[in-house]
Amino acid sequence: MLRSLHIRNYILIDSLDISFPEGLVIITGQTGAGKSILLGALSLLAGARADASLISEGADSCVVEAEFSGRDEALGALLAAADVEEDGDRLLIRRVVSASGRSRSFINDCPVQVGLLQQVAERLVDIHSQHKSLLLTDPHFQLSVLDHFAGNGGRVGTCREAWRSLQDLRARLESARADLARMQADRDYNEAQWRQLDEARLKPGEWEELEEEQRSLANAEQIKEGIGHALSLLAPGGEIPGMSASIKEASRQLEHVSRFLPALEGLQSRLDSVRIELDDIQSELETLDGRVDLSPGRLEAVEERMSTLYGLLKKHHCTTIDELIAVRDRYSEMLFDATAAGDRIRELEQAVEAAEGRYHAVCAELTASRCQAAPGFAAAITESLRFLELERAVFDVAVSAAPESATGSDRVTYLFSSTGRDPVDVSKCASGGELSRIMLSLKAMMARFVGMPTLIFDEIDAGVSGSVADKMGRMICEMGRDMQVFSITHLPQVAAKGDAHYVVSKSVSADGRTVSSIREVQGEARTMEIARLLSGATITPAAVANARELLSA
Repeated sequence: MLRSLHIRNYILIDSLDISFPEGLVIITGQTGAGKSILLGALSLLAGARADASLISEGADSCVVEAEFSGRDEALGALLAAADVEEDGDRLLIRRVVSASGRSRSFINDCPVQVGLLQQVAERLVDIHSQHKSLLLTDPHFQLSVLDHFAGNGGRVGTCREAWRSLQDLRARLESARADLARMQADRDYNEAQWRQLDEARLKPGEWEELEEEQRSLANAEQIKEGIGHALSLLAPGGEIPGMSASIKEASRQLEHVSRFLPALEGLQSRLDSVRIELDDIQSELETLDGRVDLSPGRLEAVEERMSTLYGLLKKHHCTTIDELIAVRDRYSEMLFDATAAGDRIRELEQAVEAAEGRYHAVCAELTASRCQAAPGFAAAITESLRFLELERAVFDVAVSAAPESATGSDRVTYLFSSTGRDPVDVSKCASGGELSRIMLSLKAMMARFVGMPTLIFDEIDAGVSGSVADKMGRMICEMGRDMQVFSITHLPQVAAKGDAHYVVSKSVSADGRTVSSIREVQGEARTMEIARLLSGATITPAAVANARELLSA
């Protein structure tokens, strides 16, 4: 329930600190006095849009704060998920709007997002403003009220989850089909590219090997000439000794005289090393000379291979054979993916079929429950309407098939007739006063099934008067026995039934500004307010007597 409300610098309210009791709380006041401002302040705490126009003239910011009591497990879980510390059953909600239009929100002094305010407020207070009677024409509202009556909360939750899962699977299936269609459209092209690269028999490092072989083949004659000249110098042949033989002879001569000069032993050893190295060089030159290919055919084959690879590199915008191999493998994966996509689609089709089965099963349960609850629901509302002096009224509920959605596959239509014959869609036949009585009957029923801690009616009794107004007041008063109910009203028959009565008034401050205020009235002051509602600007003795009679009743 709403225990207290604190407002600073909000539109016409400079400062307000007020507490509220349990039961039925009546709020009255002249038209334009500022009753809607109070609702606006509460709406701000419920996450309504904030801007700088809400700040009183001359102020830098405005503050709206409300203290609520009472909590449930769902609300506790919501606060815990947002890391908001709990304070017993006390819940303090505050919103501060700065001159820049930005706002800050707090729950139990913990900063929170506006979205959390909206979620929390849904569990604390229900504000029924004058235009809310138009909800009677909203199929979603009609369906939700019937579901509350039927106790379908769990089934609707299951249905929403099944619908969400089904839609997700359908989207994934549609995406997979689009991917497959795209792959199939490109399959011939991808296969041709892959086949060309695969037939090229690509090898890592091949380009570098071909470059080296091409250089060797292109300069084979020059290479053989150079190697031959080098070999002729190392081993000229005939009577001319080669370098190796000369060095060997020099080493032998030094060996003979080294016994006379020991220092020559080191030189002799070095000559032997040089001879061995020369013999090794000569052997390698002879081997390389034998490998040099003077075949023009091989050169042509190498250059043709290089031309093929170069064309592929340019075509696929690659710089190395390794990159070209990666392109080939990517085309191979695309061809494989097209095959795998078909398998994936078949898996998704099976999953969608199973999800549709689960969804249709819970839809069938909801339909059966709604059809079973509809007669009892309609009878209860009809009884309330006849209590509110629509003696011949008939209220009925039609459950029909509708396109699939998160709430099932049913459409609920409220049918109404004030004459008792041929009820039709309530949006096409009910007057303003009848809409008010129907909505009050629905709210009274929802209050029993939803367990809303605080319910606020903003002139739900508009369009009615006399004994009907008295009975609406009795119904609202009855609701106040089980929950806190605020009723903003202009009807004395309703106002007289409250457990507490507050009056909103407007005045001019010392600095010439118009300000709104609210005060609780009791005793004679309350009698005079009821009399004002009865008689208008001039309060007559008869109005005062009538007010006392209403209050005593």
